[in-house]
Amino acid sequence: MIYAGIAVGCGGHKTKALSGLSRLHPSQSHPSLHDMSRPYAPPFETFVAPARVRPQLWRLIIGILVCAAMILFGSFGLLLGLGNLLGQSRAWVFEVMSGETVTHIHLILFSFLAMAAGPIIVAWYLHKRSAASLFGRGAWVIHDFTYAVMICAPLLGLNLALWSFFYDAVPNLSLSLWLMALPLSLIGLFIQTGAEELLFRGYLQQQLAARFRSPVIWCLFPSLLFGFVHYDETLPAQTIVLVIAATGVFGLAAADLTARTGSIGAAWGFHFANNIAALTLVSLQGSLNAISLYVTPYTDKDADLFPLFVSDMLTTVVIWLILRRMLSR
Repeated sequence: MIYAGIAVGCGGHKTKALSGLSRLHPSQSHPSLHDMSRPYAPPFETFVAPARVRPQLWRLIIGILVCAAMILFGSFGLLLGLGNLLGQSRAWVFEVMSGETVTHIHLILFSFLAMAAGPIIVAWYLHKRSAASLFGRGAWVIHDFTYAVMICAPLLGLNLALWSFFYDAVPNLSLSLWLMALPLSLIGLFIQTGAEELLFRGYLQQQLAARFRSPVIWCLFPSLLFGFVHYDETLPAQTIVLVIAATGVFGLAAADLTARTGSIGAAWGFHFANNIAALTLVSLQGSLNAISLYVTPYTDKDADLFPLFVSDMLTTVVIWLILRRMLSR
C-alpha cells in the first residue's frame, strides 16, 4: 500500500510554528492566518472558521469519544442489524469482519458509514455547525478530489509497473468476477476513504486548528492518531511499527494538503486513488485482498517488508509534493 510524505508535511517556518503553541482563549478574537504565522494560504482559515464558533476543548474531547464509539460499535451495529434482517446469527457478523470474500469486503467498506456519521453528529450537536463545514467549500472539494485522483492514478500506476520488475503478481480474482465486483468496490472505497478524511482531516484538524496556533498540534496529532488506529496486533512487531509509521506519514501529507487547499478534497482524492491501487489492483497477500485482481507474492507476516515500506513512502512523498504544488491556493 502506498502511504505518504514525512514530517515536512507540517510545513515550513518551524521556529514560528513551535513558538505558537499557546492556546487560544475562547474569548479572544481569532487572528488572521498571517497574524498567527501559519505557513499556509488563506483558504485554510476559511476552512477552519466554522470550527471557531465553539472551539472549547471539552467539546472536542466529548466529540472524539463519540466518534470512537461510532467506530467501535457503530460499524458492528450496522452489520448486526443487516444480519438480523437477513436472518443471520451474530456469528455471521464476525464472519463478515474476517473479510474472506468479495461480499465481506464490500460490507466492511460500507460499514464505514458509521465512522462518517460520528463527526457529522458531533459537529451538529456539540459545535452547532453543519456537516458541509467538515468538507470545506463544495466547489473546492469536487475540484481537488477530481484533480488529485487524475494526478495520482498514473503515478500510482507507474509505481506498480516498477514494482512488477522485481516481483511477480499472483492472480487472485478472475477478470470477470473482478469487473463485476468493481463498481461496488469503488463505491465502498469512496465511502471508506471519505469517512476517514471526514474524521481526521475534517473534524479533528479543524477543531484543533481553531483552538491552537501551531501546526505541530493540529497537523501532527491527527496524523499520529490516524497511524495508531491502524495498529494490528496479529502482525510481527517490526511490521506493526512500519504500518503505524507509514499511515501516520500519510496523515501528515493529507493534513498538509488540506491546509494548503482549504478542503478535504485533495487528501480524499489521494486516499481514494491509493486505496484503489492497494485494495483492488495488487493487494498485500493475507490482508483483506478479496476484491483485488492480484496479490503480492509475499504476505504481511514476512520479515523483509522494510524496503517495500520505504519505497512506498518515498513514492508517496513524490506524489504529495506534486499535489501540493499543483493544488495549493
